[in-house]
Amino acid sequence: MYLIAFVGACILVAMVPGVSTAIILRQTLRAGRGSGLAATLGNEAGILIWGLAAAFGQSALVLASQVAYDVMRVAGAVLLVVMGAQSLWQARRKDSPPVEVDAVSGRRRSFLAGFGTCLANPKAAVFAMSFLPQFVPRGQNVPLTLVTLAVVWVLVDLLWYGLLIWTVAKAKAFLGRPAVRRRLEQLSGVVLIGLGLRLVLDSR
Repeated sequence: MYLIAFVGACILVAMVPGVSTAIILRQTLRAGRGSGLAATLGNEAGILIWGLAAAFGQSALVLASQVAYDVMRVAGAVLLVVMGAQSLWQARRKDSPPVEVDAVSGRRRSFLAGFGTCLANPKAAVFAMSFLPQFVPRGQNVPLTLVTLAVVWVLVDLLWYGLLIWTVAKAKAFLGRPAVRRRLEQLSGVVLIGLGLRLVLDSR
């Protein structure tokens, strides 16, 4: 029963727009479905690491250190602002052509974008520490159960973001129009910069 409740909670969490959604949509819109999936895998790798850290108590060490927390917060904010500025710069180009890069290199960058923003987001550590333990039944092996829940969390995220990427890819004919693409780049840039500023200004 606890697992059903956990899956339902994971679905609701995944559906709430945030840093992960912004990064994944940005990469999908800029370079296609493959880059969107790569960003998703990067994000989920980061989530899995935070989940494992929660299981073995390592994220508690990060949260206990104000310096470590602030370093992560500023690094994550800088990364988001840089990506947002890149989107705004791309939108300034008159025809705003799609970003063309080598497929392997582009997907590697997308993976690192998703992975880096997740790992550099201390809120992800806070969430893992507060969210996962609530669903550990009394009497169960805590580390093993937390690892299992972290894997389930990742699988739910993969399904949700996969559906999101598929939907965006289906609308490629409309979203690929130069005027629409410019507006989306602008919106993406503003959202990412806003998220970065909110992250750097947030207190615990």
